[in-house]
Amino acid sequence: MVAQVLPWNSPLGTLIWKLAPCLAAGNTVVLKPSEHSSCSTLELMDVLSEADIPPGVINVVTGYGATTAAPMIEHPDVRMVSFTGGTAGGRAAAETAARQVKPVVMELGGKSPQIVFPDADIDLAVNGVAGGIFPPGGQSCISGSRLLIHADIIEEFTQKLVNVVQKACVGDPLDASTQIGPMANKPHYESVLARINAAEKAGHKMLLDGRTSCRDKGYYIGPTIFADVPNSSELAQNEVFGPVVSTESWVDESEAIFKANDTVYGLAAGIWSNDVARAMRVADQIEAGTVYINNYFNAATQSPVGGTKQSGYGRENGWEGMRCFMQTKSVWLSTNPSQSDPFA
Repeated sequence: MVAQVLPWNSPLGTLIWKLAPCLAAGNTVVLKPSEHSSCSTLELMDVLSEADIPPGVINVVTGYGATTAAPMIEHPDVRMVSFTGGTAGGRAAAETAARQVKPVVMELGGKSPQIVFPDADIDLAVNGVAGGIFPPGGQSCISGSRLLIHADIIEEFTQKLVNVVQKACVGDPLDASTQIGPMANKPHYESVLARINAAEKAGHKMLLDGRTSCRDKGYYIGPTIFADVPNSSELAQNEVFGPVVSTESWVDESEAIFKANDTVYGLAAGIWSNDVARAMRVADQIEAGTVYINNYFNAATQSPVGGTKQSGYGRENGWEGMRCFMQTKSVWLSTNPSQSDPFA
């Protein structure tokens, strides 16, 4: 049996790309959805109950991580763990699994860089960068929230980004005109606000203040842009998981690569350049599980997803994602036995 621990963001999509290959590989599953987003998992279970799946093949246990996920991972019937969530939660899950030497595949947090070269199509890059974080309110582990922009174009790029992003409509997700919805829950809303306040207090230049979208009802925060933020700062190093980006300039390609890799995370990265050879060369040097060139936020079931460093290990999707739910076994069959006495 495989234990699968799910995050609160993209709960249905994450569940499906974990569950389908796991079942196809011949496993039974016990799922724990996030306590903040259990409904979609339970609704899918109602649908699957009509698919003649034998009882006990798919199981769901709801609850909090400490009281539900930990005992689930420790259970003797669980042979492997698949975890998606924050780095702290992944560390705890891996520690629990390690006590019984159970393999773990985990996708954790990120602080993904987007490198913009001076030869890039600036309008394409601006729209791609904006689409790579703001539509889901930054509530994605691969959000490209560290913008590393060449010094020759940073002013033009940043101004165009502000012009594009400030038009976004923040509001009720049930309203057809809404383009950016709320933060997922109150604790997360308060956390994102606290990080914005801390960045402002640290003296970082704010070009767009998403706190103007806050209102009496709902956990709304609009796109927030900070400029000239050193890569060593708290804002540039720590995952906000909200609609907040920081910009920093660079001059030399090696400097851009160094800054991109100068973080404990390694989940995704973006490169914007019309020089394909250079983009591929840089992509090879970026420490990330996924690198997008002149696009961002794409996914396909055939393309493996996962991280390096503290963004996790193992892969989901593709053949690699299927194999993580399997065990390799070597079997030697002698069709013409002729074993002689070794001591004759």
